[in-house]
Amino acid sequence: MAKPAREYRTVDARPSRESLVKPGELVDLIEVTPLTLNDRRIYNQLLENAWDAIDKPVVHVISKSALRGSHNSNDRVGESIERLMAAIVKVEAVWDGKPAVERVQLLGGNLEMTRGDGLLEYEIPPRLRKIISNSTVFARLQREVMFALSSKYALTLYEMVQKRGNLRWRSSEKFTVEAIRGVLGVPKGKLSSWSNLRMRALEPAAAEVSALSDYMVEIVPIKTGRSVTHVELRWWRKDGEATGKAERALQFASTGRRARADGTAEEIVGQGAAPRPRPAWLDRQGAALRSETYETARLRFPGYDIYFVEGEWRAWAAGKEPPADPDRAFLAFFRKYAEANPT
Repeated sequence: MAKPAREYRTVDARPSRESLVKPGELVDLIEVTPLTLNDRRIYNQLLENAWDAIDKPVVHVISKSALRGSHNSNDRVGESIERLMAAIVKVEAVWDGKPAVERVQLLGGNLEMTRGDGLLEYEIPPRLRKIISNSTVFARLQREVMFALSSKYALTLYEMVQKRGNLRWRSSEKFTVEAIRGVLGVPKGKLSSWSNLRMRALEPAAAEVSALSDYMVEIVPIKTGRSVTHVELRWWRKDGEATGKAERALQFASTGRRARADGTAEEIVGQGAAPRPRPAWLDRQGAALRSETYETARLRFPGYDIYFVEGEWRAWAAGKEPPADPDRAFLAFFRKYAEANPT
């Protein structure tokens, strides 16, 4: 009798040059202590840096220069680290087969060297390590998209969609208004009316994620009587033409991204912000794969991280002649990869 496939654990997923992995439990958490966009980006980088031993009681080390981005000062890094240490979050988990809510800290003790080019030593708290070790659902985040999104709400929504995009028979999910406020990290007392929440958080975030990611996103209000009490989050993978538009949008400076996301700016060749150099990996193999190809891969190769394997295929194909049919070439590569790396 065939041996049942081993359940794929989040810690088995591998970051790639273009993407990082975030456990699903850390995507849909509720911020008791609000975080900023920079805090969330830095935390994702800390998770990635610790990934090879993230479920073990060890000290991780990263340079502060890797965390500060385009800023010359380490002050913002230190402020974010302090907020992450003080942050309490509520995480939905399953213990002994029953749903539970855990309240945990995001970051443990750390040591920051005061030199500008110094190192940061940090620890992942024990209860959080256990949650990550038990995780079987994750979001794969494209690094370029994560740094392109201009608000905390857009980054959080992007993570939510990336976590859910691999679900085979599901393309929407309902939330109460309070639940979506909590997951997005809307501070208490802010954006308290539905109209403010929609105009200042939900609609701009959905527009930006739709403009820059692999998915189109829609947030639809649901009324009970006259009041909006729930929202439905809907997502669907883009076709090749829409994916190409997202790739082009990523080339422009951040000052133009928000305007392009909401349709208030025109693309004028030779004027305004110059496009950034196009990353070479976007050009590998030409057009994006069809959504049907991902579905075929899920059915043929259950238990594998499809987007990691896609990254391996694109890296392997760099410098080679592009195939006549990229979708068939990817599935053929996937078959050989699965044979060489059984789950």
